[in-house]
Amino acid sequence: MAEVRPLRALRYEPAVCGPLERLVSPPYDVIDFAQRAALAAGAEHNVVHIDLPEDEGSADPYASAAELLRRWRAEGAVVRAQQPGLWALSQDFLGPDGVRRTRRGVLARVRVQQYGPGQVRPHERTHPGPKEDRLRLTRATRANLSPIFALHSDPAGAAWSSLQDHLTEPPFGDITDCDGTRHRLWSVSSPAAIDGYVAALAEAELLIADGHHRYETARVYAEEIGGEGAHRYVLCCLVALEDPGLAVFPTHRLLDELDDGAHARVYATLERDFIVEETTIDALVPSAASVGEPVRIGFLDGTDGRPRTLTLREQSTADRALEGYSEPYRRLDTALLEVLVLRRALGLSEDDISHKHGLDYARDFEEAISAVGDGRAGSAFFMAPPPVEQVRAIAAAGESMPPKSTYFFPKILTGLLFNPLDEE
Repeated sequence: MAEVRPLRALRYEPAVCGPLERLVSPPYDVIDFAQRAALAAGAEHNVVHIDLPEDEGSADPYASAAELLRRWRAEGAVVRAQQPGLWALSQDFLGPDGVRRTRRGVLARVRVQQYGPGQVRPHERTHPGPKEDRLRLTRATRANLSPIFALHSDPAGAAWSSLQDHLTEPPFGDITDCDGTRHRLWSVSSPAAIDGYVAALAEAELLIADGHHRYETARVYAEEIGGEGAHRYVLCCLVALEDPGLAVFPTHRLLDELDDGAHARVYATLERDFIVEETTIDALVPSAASVGEPVRIGFLDGTDGRPRTLTLREQSTADRALEGYSEPYRRLDTALLEVLVLRRALGLSEDDISHKHGLDYARDFEEAISAVGDGRAGSAFFMAPPPVEQVRAIAAAGESMPPKSTYFFPKILTGLLFNPLDEE
């Protein structure tokens, strides 16, 4: 079972360092160099200075990040909450599908455990590079600088309801980000409300939606330190699976330009295993498949610019290719594309896929179309949005999806709160 606790958070003090809107950033793994530079130039206390440290005259950027965090605390730009609390987060957003939603979550500490039934489950494979980077940063700063995003079941809505009466005052933070998402954050320190929330999650199993690398880093760090203490917990944003604002969007696949032989092998695979039909650009992204429907994938080849829909001919093809996996996994479009096209037709290895050799990703339709149109990608495969129930079923089977199989939007901002790991 998940062990959830309130935290005495480190937080920005806007009276010293200015509006919170200028201090937060998207998670480290979705920021490019230009975005990092713009955020850093916009405010001397922006979180990217410590979460994405650069070598600014120091041989060790991680040590520089730790020293900068200590300086911010000393000058009162970052302060420690006087008492433990939970932090309720509401996110009003327009999704990539054009639908407006509100998603609700709670920032808290969660005890780090091994993956397993009834505890914490992953849903995607991870890569070693980001984990080493995050581990070095955690060792230096001795803090969680950004939260993990995790899901839990709460059909009756008891968790959020336990805090709702305490959200009538103006929030601590009210931020509108560059995507137009409004983030509102309230501190809840009422012991009765905290007890009610913790009780509502007492039997919960957590499914990591975003932040697998950070969670696995937290587990390694906890074992390195040993014993009991604050380092045994990690900062999480907890969202109910039944929350009406929870939605999962696809991440599309981009292939580098292929030589003639590789191009021929891909087409032979597609024509053998799929019904290939011409379609329109607007219909390239498949809708989520209903139970029993065949896998569908959109395909745009830069060599001829003709959009196509690929419909799996026989489910038995997926069953043979993914033998040994659960039924929900064998109906996963990203898994089928990986085994039939990336691995078999193109011969990509796990290392190639991990390090994006010959492969890249696009988080939205326009980005994928643009990449093929301007030659940055040779072709694109357009994936369907995976239902939350399928993500959950695959995790429950103890399986991990291929990287970037899901895109949970909006992201949880970095810099809303920090969780110190060396002090209770």
